[in-house]
Amino acid sequence: MHKLKFAIAGCGFLGNIVADAWRQGLLADYELVGCFGRNAASTAALADKNACQPCTTLDELLALRPDYVVEAASPGLLRDIAQPTLNAGANLIVLSIGAFADADFLASIEALARTTGRRVHLASGAIGGFDVLRTAALMSAIDAGIRTEKGPASLRGTPIFNEELLTASAPSEVFSGNARDAIGLFPTKVNVSVATALATAGVAATQVSINSVPGFLGDDHRIEVRGEEVHVVVDTYSRTSAIAGWSVVALMRNLAAPIAFG
Repeated sequence: MHKLKFAIAGCGFLGNIVADAWRQGLLADYELVGCFGRNAASTAALADKNACQPCTTLDELLALRPDYVVEAASPGLLRDIAQPTLNAGANLIVLSIGAFADADFLASIEALARTTGRRVHLASGAIGGFDVLRTAALMSAIDAGIRTEKGPASLRGTPIFNEELLTASAPSEVFSGNARDAIGLFPTKVNVSVATALATAGVAATQVSINSVPGFLGDDHRIEVRGEEVHVVVDTYSRTSAIAGWSVVALMRNLAAPIAFG
């Protein structure tokens, strides 16, 4: 049986989840041919564990002629690899959807995908329900928003973190705005907000609320869409970010399946 070739760009926690799932036989329709990352040690480790080619450059990875490149790193890496990947004839599976909050970048990638005949697949990451969200957005004008709850420690390294959050006794809203503003402040933490926006009302019209909850472990994302005929609520709790890596595995299985979910 002919197998689809895939490669991984981003050899950290999420990239390893995808590779491990392949090695365990959960991606039987695929062959992992190579990996590329900005950390040489983690790239070599993933390659050694999975008997695939460690690549020091994107050109080296694309020379392996993968059918799919899985991006599992950051919005910055996605910006670097998206155009070369499509031009090389590979399809792209994306986790760092936040990069598409930039309307010009989104438009350029969409146009290039049409020109090259390739496709860009947005993995669901830590949320879901894209099918019903997109359906509701087609039916009528909608109001869309996403409310996220996080533990205060997970906000370290962001512009809104302060030590008082660690000793607070009650939840507090630390950000309120639209999805474009959210990804600008938290480029690696709210890809879910941009994913929600792209599936519903757009990054300027999708409201985002981020809340620090004392003692909370993990993330809870509650998406709500209201239209004239439909009211959709999608609430997803995940203890760790592993759900994002597994969403890629689920997407890849769907892409290769003879009977696929829409």
